[in-house]
Parts: sequence; structure tokens; C-alpha cells
Amino acid sequence: MDLRLPGLNGLLRRPRRLLAAGAAVVVLAGAGTWTAVAGDEAPPVHRTDRLLRTQDGVRVDTSFFTSGGDRRRPAVLLGHGFGGSKNDVRQQAEDLARDGYAVLTWSARGFGKSNGKIGLNDPKGEVADVSKLIDWLAKQPQVELDKPGDPRVGMAGGSYGGAIALLTAGHDDRVDAIAPAITYWNLADALFPNGVFKKLWAGIFVNSGGGCERFEPALCRMYERVAESGKPDAEARKMLDERSPSAVGNRIKVPTLLMQGQSDSLFPLGQADQAAKAIRAGGAPVDVDWIAGGHDGGDMETSRVQGRVQSWFDRYLKDDKGVDTGPAFRVTRTLGLGSGDGEPRLTGVTSDRYPGLESKQRSIALAGREQSFGNPPGASPPGVSALPGLGGAGGLSQLSSLGVGISLDFPGQFAAFESAPFRDDVQITGSPTATVHMKSTSDDAVLFAKVYDVGPGRTQPVLPSQLVTPIRVEGAKAGKDVTITLPAIDHEVDDGHRLRLVLASTDLGYASPATPATYTVSLKGDLKVPSALGESNAQGSLPAWVWWMPAAGAAIALALVVTGRRRTAAPAPPDPELAEVPLQITDLTKRYAKSSDRYAVKDLSFRVEKGQVLGLLGPNGAGKTTTLRMLMGLIKPDGGEVRVFGHAISPGAPVLSRVGAFVEGAGFLPHLSGRENLELYWRATGRPAEDAHMEEALEIAGLGDALARAVRTYSQGMRQRLAIAQAMLGMPDLLILDEPTNGLDPPQIREMREVMIRYAAAGRTVIVSSHLLAEVEQTCTHLVVMDHGQLVQAGPVEDIVGSGDTLLVGTATPVDEPVVEKVAALPGVASAVPVDEGLLVQLDADGTPQRLVAELVRLDVPVRSIGPHRRLEDAFLTLIGAEA
Repeated sequence: MDLRLPGLNGLLRRPRRLLAAGAAVVVLAGAGTWTAVAGDEAPPVHRTDRLLRTQDGVRVDTSFFTSGGDRRRPAVLLGHGFGGSKNDVRQQAEDLARDGYAVLTWSARGFGKSNGKIGLNDPKGEVADVSKLIDWLAKQPQVELDKPGDPRVGMAGGSYGGAIALLTAGHDDRVDAIAPAITYWNLADALFPNGVFKKLWAGIFVNSGGGCERFEPALCRMYERVAESGKPDAEARKMLDERSPSAVGNRIKVPTLLMQGQSDSLFPLGQADQAAKAIRAGGAPVDVDWIAGGHDGGDMETSRVQGRVQSWFDRYLKDDKGVDTGPAFRVTRTLGLGSGDGEPRLTGVTSDRYPGLESKQRSIALAGREQSFGNPPGASPPGVSALPGLGGAGGLSQLSSLGVGISLDFPGQFAAFESAPFRDDVQITGSPTATVHMKSTSDDAVLFAKVYDVGPGRTQPVLPSQLVTPIRVEGAKAGKDVTITLPAIDHEVDDGHRLRLVLASTDLGYASPATPATYTVSLKGDLKVPSALGESNAQGSLPAWVWWMPAAGAAIALALVVTGRRRTAAPAPPDPELAEVPLQITDLTKRYAKSSDRYAVKDLSFRVEKGQVLGLLGPNGAGKTTTLRMLMGLIKPDGGEVRVFGHAISPGAPVLSRVGAFVEGAGFLPHLSGRENLELYWRATGRPAEDAHMEEALEIAGLGDALARAVRTYSQGMRQRLAIAQAMLGMPDLLILDEPTNGLDPPQIREMREVMIRYAAAGRTVIVSSHLLAEVEQTCTHLVVMDHGQLVQAGPVEDIVGSGDTLLVGTATPVDEPVVEKVAALPGVASAVPVDEGLLVQLDADGTPQRLVAELVRLDVPVRSIGPHRRLEDAFLTLIGAEA
């Protein structure tokens, strides 16, 4: 069974790796091998592989990535996953190199092609190696220097690799910025929380490193000693303390982006909280990002996370003060499951300050008498909270946010205290706390504390993020008060639900005393829950901003219009000749933000008439969505113009009231129903309710009774249909749909096809961007094909599909072989092959369909039909130069 972590792609190894590691080099030991990796419309990336040797004789395998000539640029060191190698972060290294960084990756000691013993980021081993690696970077002509011997350098990595970034920043003041992810601040706290041995994760950790013998002998002896006794000793804790970033926390003075996983029983959110407080106390900028996934699985949000890391380095390594590095605090929340693939749908909530784990405490009264329960002999059978390493890509712990529980507590092995049902929703963001009085028949006791979300009826209680707090209580025989800090979570408790505090004697992931004992606990106060990012709202009421924001937005817009008229050019006057033309695009151009020669759209021109259903086609990166966003006035083109019914498009142009659009998804208020969202949207337009054609739009949505439910309960397909209905409110003359069939099942796709055809048949116009070529062929009357931001071909579907050189000649009777040979010998014919339907004829450069028909009639071939023998897919692949 493979228990390794589903990881961050680029920050961690891959979906089968665990932590992350680091090592470095001193002396060049081998020649480099140069390769080039070319991306689409991107400069090539050059990679140099070198085998290097450290001062203590360890061979370290490295790769150095650069792009764009010999100019100097900042450097980035990327650590890989524990049990992985440098190859696991290659893609991120290439992406950063294309963005103007010199990137160095390496296989840490004991991993990949590197030898040596694993030292768990020993300051005298791996950390010293990274400092020597920085020495090496300072000698490279491609690397920017702050001063001789001091390169401009940042570090990123996940888990173990994140720790080496933190440690190096504390030991080497040449590091300028770091972005560690799902990592630890104190490894002793992580593996020995509150004096309890995290035995299951520790075993996975050692095994993923290749076994105890692959570690430094002192570490191996420490693990074997603790695993045998089931209890960490002072020497073990001291050894891990010395290898932890917390040992040098007061010396980390660089901008730090901390990304920590919510689905993580190995390095929970409290580790990032400690890091944030210590580094901020030293005066450095710190942002905190709680991602959905973690060591227990779940969505690692790879694309978003890597984009934020790059922005962080752009700001603090390239000194680009205009870049948006994101909010001071962000937490990802799960809205529900998408249709089809069942993947959780995520959103983000942000704050301009990091609130910590105890902000805005709310007291929750618990009820329950004094209770006694047993610790069974050998601590077996154990209760179950998390299942380390078994989360999979979906993440069992992440499913707790969807109301799925997997925890197990055995009768007679726990005490429980419960609140009354909530009368409002409560958002918990941080660490709940509670105080209990505990006594035991043994002097040494271990408790496992957790807070369940208990729904009404017989629903399975849910343990948020599957997290539990272990507590070792010494001197328990005499009885003592114990204050419990429960794991940090971000979890919403719905009205009608209750909270249940459970204190158990066993847990699968931890070592418990083997001696039987009886524990007795009682409450000493309320449960305190932090609600930093959302106090409860009164049931049935809407937040005030829902009502004042549209008015405030209108006032601000009016002020900008009034004050802006004096400094902006007047809009181009309407073109009366185009008054009946839904869309005219002329020489439209948009460059990439960071390059003067990379175009998202270049010199694009086409025209759309009334009654057409136009398909906008192109491969990923062709510029389709950029074009649609310029059409909507969402972004400004660098050149050319867009006219809708003769009016030039600019942000807020009045003619946009005649346009309905669904581009890159729609945003809805999750606590409102589908109908309420549409009604609120239409009220914000300021137009009369009778102009909305609400019932027509709702009929198109086909959501039935779901219209009365909160949108947060919708599947992806339901949200998609609601968004399309929103775009159709008011029955706009021009309807723009970007990938409208995403998340729809086949019957819904067919219904959507019929809707678009009917919509255009009424004299309106539809523009649809889609990857489903078969649907486009059945739905659209006209096509615009784009590639690399430029127009490839435009025209009626039948013309584009029929522009191939192979024709199918349908015949009333089968054609004899002598006749086939005569057809093949005709001028302009390259070949002729009999098929069941008749003849398959390929024309050469001189052949035309008209000439072929005349010759077939002359040869008395019983022609019944003639037409192109290719699908839109064939035509599309031919036009963009791809292979079918």
C-alpha cells in the first residue's frame, strides 16, 4: 500500500509524494549537459545537469534552468518532495525560468541520484549545503547580484522543502524572499504534539525515506527508541528542535508567503500560525494562505498557488512594486461537488490582515455531566480520526466540508459534551478552546480531543478536516484542570446543528499508554470558538452590503465618469452603416502584459450578422477568451476596435445593455436561492422587472424545485444552467456564451443546442466558444477559427468543412472497377476509391468539384449526391496545423 502524499505539482513531488527536501553543493564535479525545452510562443528554457560534490563527499545531482540569453536575473531555489527527486519540480522550474528567473533544483541527500544520509535538514548538513549552493549561484553570469558573493535569491518548496527554505533564511542572510508550503515550524511539535507520539505519520515518514538505515544513525536510533517506548523523551525532542525553523525564527527577516494545508494531520494550520507570528515579530512582511489540500489529500490548488508564488517573487526579487501579491490572509472554502467528475468546487475568502487562530472568540455553552470511560489494554481497539496518507486526490479530510464523516469512537472509550442546536450559522476560523477537569486511575494519561459538527436527525457527525488534538496529562491521578487548544479549522456550522466536544482514550494515529486505566472528566467552562472571518447572520436576513453595494457602485461609477471626461478622449461616434450589425471587430490587438512581442490577440477582424450562431474556435491559448473579454469591455485592447450595433465598445458602454454574456463563469451569492440570485441581479441593472423575461429564462435553466434552494448546494451543472439563464435575462440582441456546456450531461447539452438555435432564429445573434466540435458543427451557422491570437478562417460552417480536397460521391448503384479506374485517371483527380456509399474521390491542386461532376456525368456514373468527406474536427485540425 502506497501511503505517500498527494502533493503540490511543482512545490511537492507529484500525487504520490510526501514531504519535501533540500541539499546543496560546494565544488563543481562534472560537466553540464545542455537541453532546450520550448513552450508554445515562449522562449526556450536551457537546462544544465551537473553532478556536484559537497565538502563531506556527498554527491548531489542538480539542474540549472535559464531562458532569454545571458542577462542577469534573480535566482530561485526549488526544493522537492521527501522521497522524490529534482525531476519532480522541473515543470515549475521551467515556468519560472520563462518568467525571467535562474532556477536551481537538486535531489536532496539520500534521494534521486544523490547519495548520503538523510539528516532531516540538519543545520550542519543540508542547511550548510544550501548556503554553498548560494555560493555557486553567485558565480554564475546569468544571476543578478546584490553585491559580490551575494546573489538575489528566493526559495520555494513544499513540506520538507518548505522547511529548508525557512531554515536557510534563518541561517543565511543572502536569501531575499521565501514561499514555503504545507511545512512545519517545529518538527518536534509536529511529531510529538503535547508530548504524544504521532506514530502512524512518523512510520510513514521513515518508510518513505527508504527505511531507518537511510537516515543519519542518531536519527535512526532516536526513532527506534521512541517507537518502542511509545513516548518521546527529552533527547528526541531536542534533536528535532535543533532541526526546526523555530530554532532560528528570530533571524528570519525576509518577505515570507506561508501556504498551509487545511487537510493536514501531519503539519496542521497551527504550524503556519507560529511561523507567521515569529517572522512578523522580526519585522518582515508575511502573508498566510490556507489551501484546501494537504498531507491528507485534497485539492492542492496547484495553478493558483504557483501563480501566487511567482507574483511573490516578482514583487520581492524583481522589485516590481506594481504586482499584486494577494491578500494578507486567504482561506479556501469548499462550496460543493461538481457534476460528472465529483471534484469539490472551491472559492476563496480574504482579509487585509492575518487574524491568527483566536480572533473574535464566541462562547458556546456545552451540556453534560461528569463522565468516566476506559483506556483499553494495549490501547486497542483505537478510535479513528484521520487516515494519514489515505486521503487520495479527493482528500477524505476535505470531504468533511461537504458533510461526509469517517470518524469512529468506540463505546466506553470516550466522553461527550454537547451544545444546544444553533439558531444561526456560525463560521469557525481558527482554534476552538475548552477547559475540563480530568482525573485518572493512572498517573500518566493521554486524551484525544475533537469537536464534531452534529446535524439534525440521524446524520453522521462530521469531524472538520478529520483533526484531533492529543494531550498528555501527567499527575492525572490527583486530578487537574486541563485547557485544550483544538486544531485550527475553517468550518461553517449550519443553523440547527450542534457542536459536540469528545474526549477519547485512543486514536489510530497516535501512541497511547498500554496499561488499562479509567479516566473521569467534567466541564470547567464553555467551548470558545473563533469567528475571525464571519460572525453569524440572523436567519432570513441579507447582509446590508447586498443592498447598498449596487447604489454605492453606481455613485462611484458616476463620479468617475464625471471627473474622467476632462482627461479621457471622447468615445468614437456611432457608425450608422453598422447600426444593424451585431458585431464588427476590426484589427483587434492585445499584447501580453510582460512582453512587447507576445500577443494574446493580433490584428483580428471579423463580422457577425443577425440570426447567426457563430462558433469561436481555437486551441487553448488561441485568444478566444481574451477576445470575448475585450468585446465585453472588461479589458482594453492595445489596438483596433470592437463595435456592437455600430457603437464602439468601452467599459460601461450603454450598448452593452443589448448584450448578454456568460464568460469565465458567473458569481452568485451562495446563501441565496437560484431565483433570488437572478432577481437580485436584474434589480441591480435598474431596468423594469417586466423586461427581464424571468420565466423564459427560468424555463431555459430547467432547475425545477432547485430554484428555491441555496446556490451553495448546487452542482457545477446546475450553476452552469443558472449562469446561462442569467445571461439571457432581458432577451439580449447579442448573446455571448463561453463554454456553455461545461458541467452539463448529454440531454442538457442537446437542450442547450436547441435553445441557441431557437434564440438566433428569432432574429437575435449568438456567439459561442466551445471545445466540443461536434456540438459546434450541429449548432453553429458560421465559424471563426483562431490560432496564436490571429484569424485563421471565417465563414459559413459548410464552406469551412467543405473546403477539404476529399469528396464523397454518392451513387444510386455500386460503381464497377473499370469505371473507378476511369474516374481515377480524370484530370484533377488524385485518386478514387470505391466505398459502400459510392466513390471517395481526392482532388489534386487542379481539381474542382464542378469539373468532377461534369466528368462523372460524361462517364454515366449514377451520381446521387456529392459533398465534403470530413467533419468539422478534420477541418479544424487542418486549419491550425495539428495532426488528426
